[in-house]
Amino acid sequence: MKLIRKLLTPEEIKEKYPVPEEYAKRKADEDKEIKNIFEGRSKKLLLIIGPCSADREDAVVDYIYRLRKVQDKVADKILIVPRLYTNKPRTTGEGYMGMLHQPDPEDRPDMQKGLIAIRLLHLKVMGETGFSCADEMLYPENYRYLSDVLSYVAVGARSVENQQHRLVASGVSVPVGMKNPTSGDYTVMLNSITAAQHPHTFIYAGWEAETEGNVLSHAILRGYVDKRGNSHPNYHYEDLMTLYDMYSARNLKNSAVLIDTNHSNSGKQFEEQIRISFEVLHSMRYSSVLSSFVKGLMIESYIEDGAQKIGENVYGRSITDPCLGWAKTEKLIFGIADQL
Repeated sequence: MKLIRKLLTPEEIKEKYPVPEEYAKRKADEDKEIKNIFEGRSKKLLLIIGPCSADREDAVVDYIYRLRKVQDKVADKILIVPRLYTNKPRTTGEGYMGMLHQPDPEDRPDMQKGLIAIRLLHLKVMGETGFSCADEMLYPENYRYLSDVLSYVAVGARSVENQQHRLVASGVSVPVGMKNPTSGDYTVMLNSITAAQHPHTFIYAGWEAETEGNVLSHAILRGYVDKRGNSHPNYHYEDLMTLYDMYSARNLKNSAVLIDTNHSNSGKQFEEQIRISFEVLHSMRYSSVLSSFVKGLMIESYIEDGAQKIGENVYGRSITDPCLGWAKTEKLIFGIADQL
């Protein structure tokens, strides 16, 4: 291992690129609205939607600006929180790892540039669209760089068993979604939620840290992969009821699940997200239990359908997992609103 340079601290970057008071106020209002959904005071459906990975500032801001126009039309039924995923887990360690690593996907990694770039992107989105966004907690120690701009945090399938992710999640002030692991084991996911909902004392970034517990920590179902590498869904009615029963047995606070409509639930067939979304809504209509237990959907969407290789440079097309294009996305959101 070669140590390249000492990076700027979260405090230094936040001081250099602060959140304007106006942005902070809007974020506080949105955070309260999201909290109301998880605590059952609001019946709105939460929609975590956006590109698989944030790869270029212009297309990402353009996409989220389009979301703002749709949000204003469905605000009575849906609360949109854009996906602004700036760091990506890679199963084999190969491939684009997100703007945090490579602000320019075609250039070499530069973490310091990346830390600044992702903060500036979140600030730009807040300023131009009014949204505060969701990101993935790939590296628990990096959460502090964005802690004042995020309204939602997800812990991925490969991270959910990690103790540090669970402990840091217990100190996050916004909802943290815990995905089921790639094996599909609900117990692992529920153990993670249980840990996140309790207070802890642990070492974090060279400090002795203490948390109060995050009662807005909850489940995300994203499908699973069997021992032969085949994908299987877990969004069906029976899957949701099984999780509800397991949740109830634990007496966790604010029982909640979001359905990730892509990944193993769709077998990465991105257009299947449309059908899956409507099936989940059907299950919610059929069961009064599920109508309050299921709080929302996660959808991977961008401007253009599908995915491309780095270097092809099609504006608004994913360079990681395939995404639903804008025309289909807009139609889907309005379709969801019509069924709520």
